[in-house]
Amino acid sequence: MSAALFRSGFVAVLGRPNVGKSTLVNRLVGRKVSIVSDHPQTTRRRISGVVTGAGYQLVLLDLPGFQRPFDSLTRRMQATVDSTLAEVDASLFMLNAAEAPGGGDRYIAQAVASARTPYVAVLNKIDVVSRQVLAARRAAAEELLGGGEVRPISALRGDGLAEIVEVLVAAMPEGPVYFPEGEVSDQPLELLVAELIREQALRVTREEVPHAVAVEVESITERPGDSLVEIEAHLIVEHESQKAILIGKGGSVVKAIGSGARGEIETVLGARVFLGLRVKVRKHWRRDDRYLDQLL
Repeated sequence: MSAALFRSGFVAVLGRPNVGKSTLVNRLVGRKVSIVSDHPQTTRRRISGVVTGAGYQLVLLDLPGFQRPFDSLTRRMQATVDSTLAEVDASLFMLNAAEAPGGGDRYIAQAVASARTPYVAVLNKIDVVSRQVLAARRAAAEELLGGGEVRPISALRGDGLAEIVEVLVAAMPEGPVYFPEGEVSDQPLELLVAELIREQALRVTREEVPHAVAVEVESITERPGDSLVEIEAHLIVEHESQKAILIGKGGSVVKAIGSGARGEIETVLGARVFLGLRVKVRKHWRRDDRYLDQLL
């Protein structure tokens, strides 16, 4: 008797900015592997989230939202989307039930169709709209896809996700176990910690400096014989005025960022964390390709 078929492969998670891609990936993985914010450009690099079950393994690739590039950073972000779409086994195309489909959705639909790989289309955020609005948005989305089915989900609540996993697994080829049991991402610890700090910077500063903030983790040190992990990191901005905003009166803003980030990092590491944060200015870092090589 032949061994049971094991299905595995890579799935590009696509959609406009703020459609809920990272929320969905985290929910399916069962752990935070990608930061969440209502700001566009929150996801800047490709992040893998691994979903392993009986007879399958899905490697979900959380990608930057489709956008028109306007500097070196956003050009790299869009290039990541384009190259990934050409390499994956299937795509998960997310639309937003809280908004009518727009030009960005049409562009993504065309890109997905051109890739000639299987895709699943979902309408996310059904928990924030009425039944009447949902019916209208679903019909508009299916028209956008030329009659293709669009499945309603709530990444936040988990509604409809079991069915989506089943459909994606069915689209996967027979393949190996890419990640060992218990491993949920290929993201290095330093990058995950940097992202968790940046998530809090976006949360605390809101509209003032979100796109201009980057994070560099200088060191992660475990104290011998102690459950304390010491982390030193820098918040990077482009101008002195942004530095002043991030520091805040009496250091209040950077303290709030550090406090929020420390809790998230402790959850991931399962240990107490000392987090030292400093704010540095690096002018026009989003246009600096050599710096972006280090950062991304």
